[in-house]
Amino acid sequence: MYTTKRVIPVLLVDGNRLIKTIRFDKEIYLGDPLNTIKLFNDMMVDEIIVLDIKAAVKKIPPNFTFIERLASECFMPVCYGGGITTVDEVKKILSLGIEKITIQSEAFKNPDFVSGIADRYGSQSVVVSVDIKKDFWGNYFVYTHRGEKRIAEDVFELIHLFETKGSGEFLINVIDRDGTFRGYDIPFIKKVADTAHIPVVACGGAANLDNIRELFEKTSVSGAAAGSVFVFSSKTRGILVNYPDQKTLDSICKRH
Repeated sequence: MYTTKRVIPVLLVDGNRLIKTIRFDKEIYLGDPLNTIKLFNDMMVDEIIVLDIKAAVKKIPPNFTFIERLASECFMPVCYGGGITTVDEVKKILSLGIEKITIQSEAFKNPDFVSGIADRYGSQSVVVSVDIKKDFWGNYFVYTHRGEKRIAEDVFELIHLFETKGSGEFLINVIDRDGTFRGYDIPFIKKVADTAHIPVVACGGAANLDNIRELFEKTSVSGAAAGSVFVFSSKTRGILVNYPDQKTLDSICKRH
């Protein structure tokens, strides 16, 4: 559906610490996020997603000092999320140079929050993040607060709701795949992408570039987001910041 495919590193931060999680639980400390950003600058990445994963859980506002430094260091478009609960906070984040924001907890609490952002700054500025967990019987459920709080509504009902509220994109995170190197949950992601009428970015499970290629070949997602594959050298999780060169990227995304 969307011809321009994107390959997007995801950086998880806790305050000023860069971390990587496994199934949203076990944390691995990686270092300074700004140093990693500088490396990605040199690699000419498409865009980057930066998520403060503790802000909503701790009920603390966005770290504007960090966001300002992030925006000043980053040469690529940035999508930022974490602890955003008011339109004024969105205004400040965008004014610092961030291209778009991603929201979750507050969006589920108050879907009109999405409308408020979209009406003021345009749908292209707001991404709704949806975290998914599969149970023992293969049923998929939506969670917030880092997989701690289950939402009653069905994922496909929520997709329709947030589309009507003005979301410009969905970020779909499959908790069971996070940091596992098991590959994307292709069947589920395909259903989501086929249902949505706006771009979908899939995240969770990528082990290598072949997984990303398969995602693009078998689904209509707009973007492939990943953390581990771009910060680790292999499944042994030795730290190595990396990103495909332009020729490889064009091949994966079938750009011409």
